[in-house]
Amino acid sequence: MVSESVLDASVLLAIFRGEPFEHDILDVLEGSVMSATNLAEVLTRLIDLGIPLSSPGIAATFALLDRIEPFTEAQARVAAGLRSETRHAGLSLADRSCLALALEIGADVYTADRPWSRVDIGCKIHLIR
Repeated sequence: MVSESVLDASVLLAIFRGEPFEHDILDVLEGSVMSATNLAEVLTRLIDLGIPLSSPGIAATFALLDRIEPFTEAQARVAAGLRSETRHAGLSLADRSCLALALEIGADVYTADRPWSRVDIGCKIHLIR
């Protein structure tokens, strides 16, 4: 049984932009895991949007996560290997690092990016909208 879920950066970015969801977003967030590469993507985009990283809403959202996982050499090798299987969907390195983490820990993945629905690599992918 899957006990954890891995979040793609698009999930947090959708929350911070106030986008609607098909899932109860608190259920998705609480106890979830994120790759450090996806964290970097979220923080970079928040800076681009002019949203202060010290904002209480940002801190409260991140506090719901169970942990941020480092991007390991093993995950880097898996992410690189996923390139040919995900190229048709346009997945980035950060996207593939998210999938590599999910594969490593046996978790489902949540994303807001529809092209992920065209990917079948051995972990369940849930679209949040």
